[in-house]
Amino acid sequence: MRDGTIVIAGASLAGLRGAEALRANGFTGRLVVVGDEPHPPYDRPPLSKHVLTGEIPPGATTLPGVGALRAEWRLGTPALGLDRDGRALHLADGGRVAFDRLLIATGARARPWPMPGEARLAGVHTLRSRDDATALAAGLAARPGRVLILGAGFIGCEAASSIRALGLPVTVVDPAPAPLAGALGSVIGGFVAGRMEAAGVDVRLGARVTHLEGDRAVRRARLEGGGTIEADLVVVALGAVRNTGWLAGAGLDADEGGLSCDGACRALDAAGRPVPGIFAAGDVARFPHPLYGNRPVALEHWGNAVAQAAHAARAMLDGPDSVEPYGELPAFWSSQFGLNIKSLGLTEGADAVAIVQGSPRTGRFLAVYGRAGRTVAAVSVNAGRWLPAYEGPIRDGALFPPITGGADQPRPEPMPPGLPAHEAA
Repeated sequence: MRDGTIVIAGASLAGLRGAEALRANGFTGRLVVVGDEPHPPYDRPPLSKHVLTGEIPPGATTLPGVGALRAEWRLGTPALGLDRDGRALHLADGGRVAFDRLLIATGARARPWPMPGEARLAGVHTLRSRDDATALAAGLAARPGRVLILGAGFIGCEAASSIRALGLPVTVVDPAPAPLAGALGSVIGGFVAGRMEAAGVDVRLGARVTHLEGDRAVRRARLEGGGTIEADLVVVALGAVRNTGWLAGAGLDADEGGLSCDGACRALDAAGRPVPGIFAAGDVARFPHPLYGNRPVALEHWGNAVAQAAHAARAMLDGPDSVEPYGELPAFWSSQFGLNIKSLGLTEGADAVAIVQGSPRTGRFLAVYGRAGRTVAAVSVNAGRWLPAYEGPIRDGALFPPITGGADQPRPEPMPPGLPAHEAA
């Protein structure tokens, strides 16, 4: 069906690319894009990098293609509720938008500091949206005496890199044993920690902040077990929460971890049944990944948002039975402290890692992750040219490690990756 009304909830990367895919595949009906922010869809990766350093103004992050899309834009107007029976969205301005089909692409938001009063202190920032980046860049321009970053995940580490590039003192606190330990494990994270320290970052691992203190403006952080860190700007980088709260009462299987959907991107109801006419894509979507035993995953990857939105668009137009189960190979990249980190696959649940190309001593290497003797992921550090060779072995679940014996390869020595405990699928 290529006519009628399709509403896209979420003026995000996934929302924009989904809308483009609908038009490219022949949809001729009414297309409405609803977004909670006043800005047209924009690119998020530069926010923690070039926007913070002043190389790119926040307004220059608008995604290409926005002006060419034939759609009605309802920006700055969040969706407050979903009327499944009436097939309509309820909006914050009191409006109601009816649909024949709906694509939910509301993404995720930064997880806030858990004490609201402390989170409202001047100088306390999160970093997820364009407005977040604008406010944080302005705070950095005031040359704070010390910046404290809570969390050493990708956003926390990228922000630390950008802020050090501005010549500002930075302390990073995380309860994990290494930066990026949740995503890459402590083996690779330990290498990143060395780079951070070499760049002048005060890295406090195995430490936890319990309170932020100050009179109107933040002045210090109190540590668990005693001690404080003086700081007059704090970046809260504690991960993301999927934007599903507005779906409360709609009878869908949705929580802070995402909106569950099937391999055709159809949203699932509370009983796990596909809901006709309602689809999901991007950061908000939690789907069964066929490469990982169909265990539910939710990805915050740029490439996934684009690919899944296009997959959902095809299913919306040609029917769910017209598409294979969605199974794009997860991939992401990060730039920090002179490192270009790229990844294929999911490291979650891996029980071994091996350096199969290069060496951490040279700052250029590739690591492969295994689970139960099979290859599940690969991560390159300043060595992206080696990564494509591992796409096939990851897709095929090849024996771990999959490629050995090359003239320029070190002898693989598998070791525990230092990832968080994971329940077997």
